[in-house]
Amino acid sequence: MEIRQRILDELTGIESRFGVTILFACESGSRAWGFESTDSDYDVRFVYWHGLDWYLSVAQTRNVIELPISGLLDINGWELRKALGLARRSNPTLLEWIDSPILYREHPDTAERFRALVREGFSPATCFRSYLHMAQGNFREYLRGEAVWTKKYLYVLRPVLACRWIERGLGPVPMRLADLVARTVEAGPLRTEIDGLVSRKKAGEELDSGPRIPAISEFLESELERLEAAQLVGDANRPDSGLYDAFMREVVRG
Repeated sequence: MEIRQRILDELTGIESRFGVTILFACESGSRAWGFESTDSDYDVRFVYWHGLDWYLSVAQTRNVIELPISGLLDINGWELRKALGLARRSNPTLLEWIDSPILYREHPDTAERFRALVREGFSPATCFRSYLHMAQGNFREYLRGEAVWTKKYLYVLRPVLACRWIERGLGPVPMRLADLVARTVEAGPLRTEIDGLVSRKKAGEELDSGPRIPAISEFLESELERLEAAQLVGDANRPDSGLYDAFMREVVRG
């Protein structure tokens, strides 16, 4: 409760300092994914809008707010127009934010309409490519060789399972790893290893460099090869921008 109140105070301070209104604020990262350790950061993300004069200015100003990391707090947000543009292009990060199980604050009706617009822009092929690229990059950086960055298995597993989720036509990818595992990994040795790895990380066990976990490594290697060959094509879902324009004008005009 103490850290939550600190987060709420920081969000109120942001509104006052920058002259903005926060549409919603949520947790992103390991705490929302469901494999946080006791000392994990609080990755607070939010969407906000300015007053009307900001949008009528000739000067181009920043469309993000980023606070310096302070202790366990990592707080930043996206301006509404930026967020809506990304929503229309099926940005997977934004799709995850609206599904976060940890919500700090929101404008209830307005935030729910925003979530509907984000879901409207969901493109399976676009998200598939984004998650595959994420998995490939993390795998190359952390999981090559006999000694690997153990906790990084989770940062490759999650996007790989997200690709599986999309392949199976299950819609936008849920944020929690447990939900992904439940629908995309059958009971057996692999699932046992994944569950054990999550339990170890949540218990605060040191999971930096260590030996490969054969069941997980072999699964990731084979899946990345298969997914690369099976990339989804087409499905260039790009909803009418008028829907997003109308929402933004209504919100900004109040």
